[in-house]
Amino acid sequence: MTDTRLRLTLLGGYLGSGKTTWLRHQLHVGAFGPRVHVVVNEAAEVPVDDALLSGAAGITLLAGGCCCCTGQGDLLAALRDLCDARSRVSADEARLERIVLETSGLADPGAIVAAIQGDPVLVNHIVVDETIVAVDALHALAQLTAEPLGRRQVGAADRFVLTKIDACAPAALATLRATLATLNGHATTSAAVLGESVALPDLSPDTPPADLPPLGEDQRGPIQPTQVAIPDGMDWSAFTLWLSALLHARGDDLVRVKGVVRTPAGRLLLQTVRKVVQSPEILPEQGDTRLDNHIVFIGRGYRPQDLGRSLHRFLGLPPPAQP
Repeated sequence: MTDTRLRLTLLGGYLGSGKTTWLRHQLHVGAFGPRVHVVVNEAAEVPVDDALLSGAAGITLLAGGCCCCTGQGDLLAALRDLCDARSRVSADEARLERIVLETSGLADPGAIVAAIQGDPVLVNHIVVDETIVAVDALHALAQLTAEPLGRRQVGAADRFVLTKIDACAPAALATLRATLATLNGHATTSAAVLGESVALPDLSPDTPPADLPPLGEDQRGPIQPTQVAIPDGMDWSAFTLWLSALLHARGDDLVRVKGVVRTPAGRLLLQTVRKVVQSPEILPEQGDTRLDNHIVFIGRGYRPQDLGRSLHRFLGLPPPAQP
């Protein structure tokens, strides 16, 4: 019998691994078909990734909680709503064919799949047919060495998409591929640069994997998002100097920074991964601009209020009001 259930592709990967960039290109070229709905989950209250996606039949944003734990109820409710809407479409009309769920970089894909398959309603309406995990070729080995979450994400993959391979040394790339094969031998591997597929060189079967230490539960405290409002009339050059100093001093703790800042050139998409600042991008004057000049810092080892105080002190402004 033909299975008519709605297909779901789960897109996971660690913070800053390039999930949105890859998905953006796939939607542009129609890789998921004409009738696809994208669900974007961001652990932070300030959404950014949904503003970068187009080409989908619809987009649902789930912000303020990771959908593998605190935001799981919202995810299941959103998926049920999509299934209900699809069931109301008559057989001779074009129906939704696929959902692509882009998870937060803090999410465990395995927990999300288990939640969907364990839901008595969704299991009859949705099939999770592939879990894709984006892997940052520049930072993945460090993440796999120190982060239990990174290993859980890799272990849940059906397919790896290696990103940023153009900036990765060939030997390091080969070591990463051998390490991924050791951690998850059944997953296939492809690669992309700025979202566009590129060919991978042949991998020698003699390439040794990295020697990863055993990891238990992380004792360094949780990775959490912190929102910082940019003061009105702030000098842009002073902000960039402050951010550069912050990343130099705490870049290993701040695993991800993202937000939209208003500059003399327009709405600038700001993104960093650890100490690497990604190329800025000017965004159009459309969509929800209410959260412009709000930056999300995702990391550990600092108090959330310290970042705002640091920025205001650097700019010579009074400390920000505490919520």
